[in-house]
Amino acid sequence: MSLVVGSLCIVVLASNFYQDFDITWGDGRAQILNNGELLTLSLDKSSGSGFQSKNEYLFGKIDMQLKLVSGNSAGTVTAYYLSSQGSTHDEIDFEFLGNLSGDPYILHTKESDNSTSGLTLQPISTPTPTFGTLFSVDGTPIREFKNAESVGVPYPKNQPMRMYSNLWNANDWATRGGPVKTDWTQAPFIASYQNFNADACIWSSGSSSCSSSSPTSTSNTTNSWMSQELDSTSQGRLKWVQNNYMIYNYCTDTKRFPQGLPPECNIAWRILNSLMKKRRREERGRRRRLCSGDSATVTEEEEAAVMT
Repeated sequence: MSLVVGSLCIVVLASNFYQDFDITWGDGRAQILNNGELLTLSLDKSSGSGFQSKNEYLFGKIDMQLKLVSGNSAGTVTAYYLSSQGSTHDEIDFEFLGNLSGDPYILHTKESDNSTSGLTLQPISTPTPTFGTLFSVDGTPIREFKNAESVGVPYPKNQPMRMYSNLWNANDWATRGGPVKTDWTQAPFIASYQNFNADACIWSSGSSSCSSSSPTSTSNTTNSWMSQELDSTSQGRLKWVQNNYMIYNYCTDTKRFPQGLPPECNIAWRILNSLMKKRRREERGRRRRLCSGDSATVTEEEEAAVMT
């Protein structure tokens, strides 16, 4: 899975949990293994566990491979998130809610800044041509939250954030609203982490390691995340996720927001409607060219699109 937060340049970090992370709680339930290549969190009836990154990041692309609690994980929550400090903190979250054996995990995503209470969903897309935050799992985009400050939507871009992960018991709400409790005979519950990578601007002593005037990198990466946007294929995959797996979208929850939906919701739907109209116009153009027999201007891809 990955988080992409738009910025101007990057510094690339190698992956070693000893160098990159501190275990913050759990009384020995969190362990770094295999010479720093693997980190595990454990949960039993007494306590869960957690860790945090040594560095703070202002912008970047952050990747981590997670192996969630297997089997009967009901009542457990594995959280993987970025957060700043203080009472007015910013936060970007993945929360994996455990379930009974054979039932799928539920994934919550949340992005909040210091002026909002946080909005939880899975997922919503706001594909605009500005920097923003992209949530993806196994290379599949599941949510995109674009920077729309120009029209009054707050965006978490001013406070550096550490990366955190915690495994804890939340059986009062996590599984089916709380009636399914944690089966402690299955403990300890284990979540595993490997292959952490942060192409990111490190925040230290009040300033960023990145310079807008002189982008730098310590690797041969192409820095492609800086201009990463969803192409038509990725937009189709995101729509497929929405159609097949999304079970809650706060932008349709009028009971939660009786005074009106948050402003980013209206922006998202306007953008999506605009994209749909553009695609319909393009489709009509392809059909006209195909029907007129102008084969020189009709590609194989266009013909396939029309036929489907």
